Amino acid sequence: MFQGPSALNLDAKGRMSIPARYRDALSERYQGQITLTRHPDGCLLLFPRPTWESHREQIAAWPIQARDWKRIFLGNAFDVDMDSAGRILLAPELRNAVGIQRDIMLLGMGSHFEIWDAGRLAENEANAKAAGAPDVLNNFTF
Repeated sequence: MFQGPSALNLDAKGRMSIPARYRDALSERYQGQITLTRHPDGCLLLFPRPTWESHREQIAAWPIQARDWKRIFLGNAFDVDMDSAGRILLAPELRNAVGIQRDIMLLGMGSHFEIWDAGRLAENEANAKAAGAPDVLNNFTF
């Protein structure tokens, strides 16, 4: 289970270092095999490859009415492997599509991660707070 935020910087080649607390699990359990794709909220999704493969099968089976959504998820998917230093390349096509610059946030979301441009995430969170919690959370408490 992946959880928690990590503030990171891309290097000059567009590579992101996987934080040490996740690196070992991704290397040992998944051999460093990762799939990245785009999310319509304006971030990238990072999946261990086996997790992605089950999602990919479900997405591929969507009906023709969902072909635009298929394009977003499947048409933007990139398989990447962690290098020996625990880095992955964020393809320029993906970085440009979601406005990722240098400062990024990696958010553990359970079975996968979200990768956000740090400024865009802050703006998104401010907008969410201003809009208030959706009705579906009315009965949620800690």
